[in-house]
Amino acid sequence: MDLVLLQLLTGLANAMALFLVASGLSLIFGTSRILNFAHGSFFMLGAYLSFTLVRLLPSSPLGYWAGILLAAGAVAVLGGVAERWLLRRVYGAPELSQLLLTFAVVLLVADLVRLAWGPENRAGQSPPGLSGSLALWGQQIPAYDLVLLLLGPAVALGLWGLLFRTRWGLLVRAATADREMAAALGVDQRRLFTGVFVLGSFLAGLAGGLQMPRQALTNVMDLSMIAEAFVVVVIGGMGSVAGAWLGAVLIGLLQAFGILLLPPGFQFAAVFLLMAVVLICRPWGLLGRPEPATRLGGPAAAGPAGRAPRQQARVRPWVWMAGGAGLLALPGFLPGYVLWLLTQAMAVAVFAASLQLLVGEGGLLSFGHAAYFGLGGYGAALLLKHAGVSMVGAFLLAPVVAGAVAAGFGVFCVRRSGVYFAMLTLACAQIVYSVAHQWYEVTGGDNGILGVWPAPGLGSPARYYLWALGITAAALAFLRRVAVAPFGLTLRATRDHPGRAAALGVAVPSQQLWAFVVAGAVAGLAGALFVFLEGSVFPESLTIPRSVEGLIVLMLGGVHRLDGAVVGATVYTLLDAVITRYTSYWRAILGGILILLVLLFPRGILSVLERTPRDAGEARHE
Repeated sequence: MDLVLLQLLTGLANAMALFLVASGLSLIFGTSRILNFAHGSFFMLGAYLSFTLVRLLPSSPLGYWAGILLAAGAVAVLGGVAERWLLRRVYGAPELSQLLLTFAVVLLVADLVRLAWGPENRAGQSPPGLSGSLALWGQQIPAYDLVLLLLGPAVALGLWGLLFRTRWGLLVRAATADREMAAALGVDQRRLFTGVFVLGSFLAGLAGGLQMPRQALTNVMDLSMIAEAFVVVVIGGMGSVAGAWLGAVLIGLLQAFGILLLPPGFQFAAVFLLMAVVLICRPWGLLGRPEPATRLGGPAAAGPAGRAPRQQARVRPWVWMAGGAGLLALPGFLPGYVLWLLTQAMAVAVFAASLQLLVGEGGLLSFGHAAYFGLGGYGAALLLKHAGVSMVGAFLLAPVVAGAVAAGFGVFCVRRSGVYFAMLTLACAQIVYSVAHQWYEVTGGDNGILGVWPAPGLGSPARYYLWALGITAAALAFLRRVAVAPFGLTLRATRDHPGRAAALGVAVPSQQLWAFVVAGAVAGLAGALFVFLEGSVFPESLTIPRSVEGLIVLMLGGVHRLDGAVVGATVYTLLDAVITRYTSYWRAILGGILILLVLLFPRGILSVLERTPRDAGEARHE
């Protein structure tokens, strides 16, 4: 009984910090409809700034809490600056542009923290007088946890008063319920969005400061926190502060008691399994409200990748033939490292091309496509190492493994659309990641699977390069054939006008499910290419950054072009190789490049071949 009480209080204390982060994220999404990936970065900044300020200020309770509040205030100012000068420019842009812009902020903040505080982990200082424990019902409870149990409800009560007892709160609730109607009634949405972003950033910074004594300060704490915050927001209901409270309590308790009731490490999978169940049964969350029904046959610009270009510049066949001949001749002129780099670019290109079928052709924004990339890698490695299958057999079966899992997940994912589809794919990917990370007997856990090398006849860089070139050409040709076939044309119809397509007798979920399976299988082929190139596979192949990397590559080349995946993968791989060679702060440079790309070339590099004056005028108004 004592252990149950201890876990209960620990889970509730964790829930309070999680509630602060999730409530700010929920408010921002409710008003602006932006999924702010940078929210976890503001949490991390709050923790590091508090770490510094509490050491600069007098060592007293007043100095300690003043340091945390000052840190949260500084984070709020930075959040307001980011909203004013960056996010405000993409409020009318497709969801993919908004996502990548906030992820660019994540990259910038990560290197800013690394530059200011170094790469080493830090241990936070406990508040004066609260470093010990108190006896409660015969159990020693950390005193600071009890303070958090009081602070959490106090902040929740303050938010309730702000939202329900002030005119500003009334405007926030009105914009959350119906932005268009609020704008028609004269609400200045720009000022309102800025105010909400500042408040949300303050709450994230405050949560970081309050968590400082309870967890180690690391350069990756932002991604772990934003993943949990998304879970809370989805479970509670996007835009609902009360839902954020309920979701945080549920997740905090599930994590606390999952340690006792579930196999070691699998409480992480249980969290995302709960998120998936809520998305399937009640996608708007436990306390959220359903989104207003979209008009049938709405414009294509409402899709996650924006409007497809009217005409794409066609590449003449002789250009492809000349390019293929040049690529075949490269092994005779280039050193092994460059061939290895080009082979890596091919694996990334196949992965991005599989994602292009979903995002560009199907209008389905996936946050968890890395699951099938990683499954292809793990499938090939396990078949080779433990099942005795040849390398060629592993290559042929890896897409089958990834496609089969994609079919299982896709049955549920295609029942949802928009942001709910994206979050459900994220939940599925995190479930796969947690299983791979904890199933040591099969996957090796965080030690991965090593020694996955090509067959002796393909062991040299030149020979594996030619093998990868053949696999890449076959995969791209297959995806091109799918795109121009009746299936691809019907898939684009479901993207542009799902209501009209359904009225004409098209089984929209069935079309999307087949696209999901095909994209997952091709992503598995890319994973097999990558694992034999690297000689190993780790759980990192299944993480959120890998999924976002695929979206970045698509954005670089052009979301609505299959050849955009090739161009984007080549540019991204070469940029990554050059930047990491000359500086350790490659994330900041990549983030800056991504910001310029989103703001200057929202349709990708290849869009310069198809832009017309009319398109340029529309782009300025989007």
